Amino acid sequence: MISAGDFRNGITIEIDSNIFQIIEFQHVKPGKGAAFVRTKLKNIISGGVVEKTFRPTEKFPQARIDRKDMQYLYSDGDLFNFMDVETYDQIGLNADAIGDALKFVKENEMVKMCSHNGKVFAVEPPLFVELAITETEPGFKGDTATGATKPAIVETGAQVLVPLFVEIGDVIKIDTRTGEYLSRV
Repeated sequence: MISAGDFRNGITIEIDSNIFQIIEFQHVKPGKGAAFVRTKLKNIISGGVVEKTFRPTEKFPQARIDRKDMQYLYSDGDLFNFMDVETYDQIGLNADAIGDALKFVKENEMVKMCSHNGKVFAVEPPLFVELAITETEPGFKGDTATGATKPAIVETGAQVLVPLFVEIGDVIKIDTRTGEYLSRV
């Protein structure tokens, strides 16, 4: 059990059989009345964000989130297949559970499966990936005064904005959290 007075960013708690992660918290001590904790909570199953206030003495059970490394094997229509590299167990998740988490992930790459009580609720791709450019327009000399970018399609089919000097066949490094180009490899 964790009390509201001990809240920190990133902690996961269970409220009314829902699992929430604390995004922001603020201890408020008004001049008149009792202190309270104002929080912004994200429901990790549905993704919704709510704001709630608590008395500092309220206690909540801390939710245990398991993160396990798994290998992304392939997609079969609407089903994405993953394998545990230690036990070789395979699981399939539908597109609704995945969202767009795999738009920068190639087959046979490692991802983290986030689960609570054995139920997978999210897939975390690696923070940085290296992908080849399959489609882009040629850049023109002299257009770089403003740090201009152009759209490019990478080998997974995702679109990324890249500098004008990047060409088809170049391998680039991408930050999967923001989808931004970082550098050429």
